[in-house]
Amino acid sequence: MRVFKIILVIIVLLLLGFLAFLYWGSYEQGVMAGRVLRVGEKGYLFKTYEAKLSIESFGALKGVSPIAETFDFSVSSDQDSLVKQLQEVALTGERVSVHYVKRYIRVPWRGSTKYFAVEIERMKHN
Repeated sequence: MRVFKIILVIIVLLLLGFLAFLYWGSYEQGVMAGRVLRVGEKGYLFKTYEAKLSIESFGALKGVSPIAETFDFSVSSDQDSLVKQLQEVALTGERVSVHYVKRYIRVPWRGSTKYFAVEIERMKHN
């Protein structure tokens, strides 16, 4: 009986460690450039900040106009200054770089996507 309890505790600890890794771990880090189309607070029970970035793929196809793509991402609720910056650039239409991390799993109280903005960089005009 004692061996069973020890094995059960080890299994529970391993499972908790795995779940913690999925929740806090980041799968990918990167940068996307474009124009912020929208920033808003969404959700019925859990309110999260969600945004959409318009990306134009230049040079992907010769002789064809740029391909319009979008990139959906979330912003952590504790990053008020980042939300404010995103709202400002959405209104001005200026081009920005959004630094993001991709999480392993999506949970409703954290955001609608696996992608989370961590920093915004305004493009320098020459």
